[in-house]
Amino acid sequence: MAIRWGKCVKKSCEEAQRGDLIPISDGEAFECPLCGEPLIEEGAEAPVPVETPAPRASAFTSAATMNTLVSPSASESGNAPAKKRSSPVALIVGVLLLVAILGVGGYFVWNRLHGANATGTVDPEKTILRLAGSNTIGDELGPALAAAFLKDQGATDIQIHAGAKPEEKFVQGVLPGDTSPSFITIAAHGSATAFTALAGQACDIGMASRKIKPDEAAKLTSLGDMLSPASEHVLGLDGIAVIVSSSNSVDRLDKDQIMRIFTGDITDWSKVGGSQGAIKVYARDDKSGTYDTFKTLVLAGKPLAPGAQRFEDSKALSEAVAADPNGIGFIGLPYILSAKAIAVSDKGTVPLMPTRLTVSTEDYLLSRRLYLYSPGSPTGKYTRKFIELAISKAGQDVVGNSGFVTQNVSEIAQTAPEDAPQEYKQLTRDASRLSLDFRFQAGQTALDNKAKVDLDRVVSLIADMNYTGDNVMLFGFSDGSGNSGSNQALSLTRANAVEELLVQRGLKPAIVRGFGSRLPIASNDTEDGQARNRRVEIWVKK
Repeated sequence: MAIRWGKCVKKSCEEAQRGDLIPISDGEAFECPLCGEPLIEEGAEAPVPVETPAPRASAFTSAATMNTLVSPSASESGNAPAKKRSSPVALIVGVLLLVAILGVGGYFVWNRLHGANATGTVDPEKTILRLAGSNTIGDELGPALAAAFLKDQGATDIQIHAGAKPEEKFVQGVLPGDTSPSFITIAAHGSATAFTALAGQACDIGMASRKIKPDEAAKLTSLGDMLSPASEHVLGLDGIAVIVSSSNSVDRLDKDQIMRIFTGDITDWSKVGGSQGAIKVYARDDKSGTYDTFKTLVLAGKPLAPGAQRFEDSKALSEAVAADPNGIGFIGLPYILSAKAIAVSDKGTVPLMPTRLTVSTEDYLLSRRLYLYSPGSPTGKYTRKFIELAISKAGQDVVGNSGFVTQNVSEIAQTAPEDAPQEYKQLTRDASRLSLDFRFQAGQTALDNKAKVDLDRVVSLIADMNYTGDNVMLFGFSDGSGNSGSNQALSLTRANAVEELLVQRGLKPAIVRGFGSRLPIASNDTEDGQARNRRVEIWVKK
């Protein structure tokens, strides 16, 4: 976007008194941002005021011109009448004024050359990617990925800036062969806005801290099947932490207690094992994917407690809870900060804290996936390249460094639970679990979109560790909706489905077993709990 430069000539306006040039983007009103009067464009003749003020230097006044303002010129010497010499104080003031003017001028020159003006706007013609949606992603992870992407493209002078509005940022860098920067813009106003922005062609990639809803996908069919691997990309993993102040003695709650607290049914901490005190509820706003996921997983469609304090910003919510001994809230893992996360349990399961281990395997009850959504056949040059970088090992390192849980696979030392089947205990005694589970599309034995990418991650890890298929074991599990025999058969069928896909990639597992509905990680009373229990674990033996 081109920049026009003008000056304000209204005598009473501070901008006019300073005499600085003011940058205005094409399409914006060419008027003074301070007083609203029309500007005189650079180079145009200004109207003569009734009382002409003393000469003032503009942002681009040269040092030589400034000298005529603070000291006599050579032409004033000789026979001309002597003028009063400037005092040392006046000279010092003049020098300081010169430094200030040159500094302001340099700032505007830099911005003119580098594409961004003083209000944080960017040039749409130099904007190569537009991201919109989740605040959870867009606050820090989105800008970090944008910077990593520009670096991967060979850009230099990479910078992250606040945008013109709250919850907006832009990242700039000079791509090879260019002399001015290119931009990636990030508007993080909530997951719901990812899909409205995609529908309105206001972004190239939607960021969501929840899965797209059927009605949202239906409105985007012109962009392709948003549930297909071409459009839905799992960016990383997160756990919704239930947080309290560090001074609060409560350190665990079950899902029913959490639901009753956040819907206003339980209003005093003494009812859940804490000290007496009225519970104060803090929650994200309605546009938030964090709130949407929490509502689905915990609230069972019930409204929040009356008087719940709502937040658009994750950090602000966390800080408010940390400062309130009677407060409780929910937040993504990177935003626990100085608050205290509590362990969460469900019917028939042990309480688990939201850690990298419990979230990476999605065993933690309130674990969730972070998504990027794009058109199935994007027209932008950089859309597919950005997504490929984001889900690559390098991109997942950025995800991990931003406080979320990376999808890069690792070995985890884990002991089998006491109530595990005897064969399971025996097989896992001298083995390590990999930091993921394979999960399936609803009601099917076909892997979901994340699992399809995880297959290649697993094969790469096994090769890097110098292991072979002889080291690999697959253990399938089902939900508890059927009888023992059918659950056993279905769990083995799912394990065999993963085995077949690994064989296609040159990796033949040594042991494949099905353990039915044993070792549930969530309640089988809900669809979400059943989906979590339908899984295939992958272990490696030494």
